[in-house]
Amino acid sequence: MVSHHGELEVWKKAHRFALDVYRATQKFPREEMYGLTAQLRRAAVAIAANIAEGGARQSRREFLRFCYIARGSASESDYLLLVSRDLGILSATEFGKLNPEAGSIGRMLTTLIKALRNG
Repeated sequence: MVSHHGELEVWKKAHRFALDVYRATQKFPREEMYGLTAQLRRAAVAIAANIAEGGARQSRREFLRFCYIARGSASESDYLLLVSRDLGILSATEFGKLNPEAGSIGRMLTTLIKALRNG
């Protein structure tokens, strides 16, 4: 559908976000390894992964479906960051850096979705 997902600004931003989430969760308590750490990492990685997979599909409709999934993962990441902060696992500084990124990616995906729907 797209010549290469790496050309999309939203994918680039989502990739950086996933790397930042991995770095931030390295500081999470060991007992969260299979809880919040794993769930937040999966959600963050899923954003860029779904953009990449959707972009490789054959139709606009398929790409659109994967963009919806990516947007859902951005929203999930946003919530998991909030839970992590409220439990005292994620510092306010890290939250202040990552939370706006998740929101920005979600808005970028909404713009991409609208463009794909309008043909």
